[in-house]
Amino acid sequence: MQNAIDGQVAWVTGAGSGIGLAAARALAKAGVRVALTGRRAEPLQSAAALIQEQGGSAIVAPVDVSDAAAVEAAARQVLGAWGRCDILVNAAGINIPQRSWSQVEPQGFDAVVTADLSGCFYTSRAVLPVMRSQGGGLIIQISSWSGRYVTRLTGPAYSAAKHALNALSESLNQSEFENGIRSCCICPGEVATPILEKRPVPVSDAEKAKMLQPDDLGEVILFVARLPARLCVNEILISPTWNSAYVGSA
Repeated sequence: MQNAIDGQVAWVTGAGSGIGLAAARALAKAGVRVALTGRRAEPLQSAAALIQEQGGSAIVAPVDVSDAAAVEAAARQVLGAWGRCDILVNAAGINIPQRSWSQVEPQGFDAVVTADLSGCFYTSRAVLPVMRSQGGGLIIQISSWSGRYVTRLTGPAYSAAKHALNALSESLNQSEFENGIRSCCICPGEVATPILEKRPVPVSDAEKAKMLQPDDLGEVILFVARLPARLCVNEILISPTWNSAYVGSA
């Protein structure tokens, strides 16, 4: 039931590392032209060069997704390059070390919510007009296990932002299904990405090896992208087999 996506255009945020980079590489390997967005130009340029070396098409559009005006400018760059956007992957996200209720400050809370929730709103809103005119499109929101289950590990800002992102995604499906636009919220458990560096307690290599890997999520994103347009996967909840959320629950 795979759908051909060769020649489509994908805009991937957070594409300099982790899940975003894995998504961009997986989509490019399937023949999708990818626009890479992130806060730092250098990792994006390295990612684009790697994709191009492997025969893919990639452009770089550096932007901080928490800046609404900059997101609009990046969207214009993507559409100016290829004239369409078939797939948006919202993989940009942050967390902070001082994340517990006893530590979190308003500035840190606002930074997480703006990047992890508002950024997804800004990018989704930016592509809706072209997706409507095309008669369809796919938006993939990278949420979290914390978007389904509140955990102390991720802190109130991250948990609140990801819960809200799940709701944002479903509201897109409610509003845009008549335009052929689908939103899929992917909620992974622990993934071995650079965001782990912001953990209050360092994560060992042995622990990282038990987690989901970025390429695992790249394959999940590619699977969703290849599904027929008549099919909407509203939400995917996925975890490592060794799930730290279950420790102590047996």
